[in-house]
Amino acid sequence: MIIDLRTIFVTGALTCFIIGTMQLMTFATGRFTRSPVWWGVSSLCIGAGLLGTAFRGAIPDILSIEFANTIMLAGCLLLLFGIRHFAGRELNWFGLGVVLLGIWTLLALSPGTEGYSTRVMVVATVMALCDAAIVREAVRLGRKERLRSAWLLAILFAPTVVIYAGRIALAALDQVGTTLFPPDPGATGWLAATGVAFIILRGQALLLLATERSDRILATLARRDPLTGAMNRSGLEQWLARQSRGERQAALLLVDIDHFKTLNDTLGHAAGDRILRLFADAVREQLRSTDILARQGGDEFAIILPDVGAREAVRVAERLRGAFRDKLADLAEIRLQLTLSIGVAEIELGGRELDDLLVEADEALYRAKRLGRDRVQAQLKPAA
Repeated sequence: MIIDLRTIFVTGALTCFIIGTMQLMTFATGRFTRSPVWWGVSSLCIGAGLLGTAFRGAIPDILSIEFANTIMLAGCLLLLFGIRHFAGRELNWFGLGVVLLGIWTLLALSPGTEGYSTRVMVVATVMALCDAAIVREAVRLGRKERLRSAWLLAILFAPTVVIYAGRIALAALDQVGTTLFPPDPGATGWLAATGVAFIILRGQALLLLATERSDRILATLARRDPLTGAMNRSGLEQWLARQSRGERQAALLLVDIDHFKTLNDTLGHAAGDRILRLFADAVREQLRSTDILARQGGDEFAIILPDVGAREAVRVAERLRGAFRDKLADLAEIRLQLTLSIGVAEIELGGRELDDLLVEADEALYRAKRLGRDRVQAQLKPAA
């Protein structure tokens, strides 16, 4: 069966236009960052390049060769830029302009059938480098943010790096013929048809990448206090629900910032927010990666120390008081003497409601307050 390459190019162009429109509409939902805009414009540019190429011989060469190839490669570069923007990396606009100018110049200096191999080498080299850079960015995203769709993206771009590398080698050996649309395209036709499939899969993978990160951000917001980064009550309840039933011991610390209301009334809520963030930072510096910090509301926090007994937890609580005191020493504008009252209790994780666990530390916390604040009190036995 002979595959019509022009039809494949037109099909690929229409596919790019549809995917680009979908990507732009995705951004219009307001749920994502500007990355889908980059991807959408990239798809439209690639589609325009493929469409111009499909009419080679029917329209002037300056449109079907120089312009079509340059706009298509601009789309590939914009796709790379979009992924770099998604990853929070810097974008070099000057470099993009220089590369596109160089591409146009090389294509213009390689006219007709005698320059076909050179044009193939230029196009294949740029596309191979773009796809290799995208694979690199996707792997970085997969490792840094643990996005599964990033690994899928790397898998979808890696094969074409090899294909383009083979295309470069054939062009260097002058084994690619003299025209893009030979009477019998053979393997080239099947590669072009496969390319359309890759365009579709890559477009979906990019949207999946944006969706996965968005869902993860929303899930984090649902579990985390946006001010301090600590777990909120819902997040702590979910964490407790995931703990297996058994006799795994832990220590629970209930922490209250003394005189916090006076601070808010005197210096305002902005100062109070600053103190809450400072407290959370001080605590995180003292805790292990397995320990849990959660904001209960206002200036009250809960800390869970898995596999730690009450006596060891008291020593941790004293370290927290000292770390908070040291942080406050750097704030000359806060003249109120803010301290911590901490209640400590031993608990058993798994199969228990949060409110039941908190009761066991409440008595110790309020005893610390009754005794004058700025101290640690331990409830060595569960409250009756």
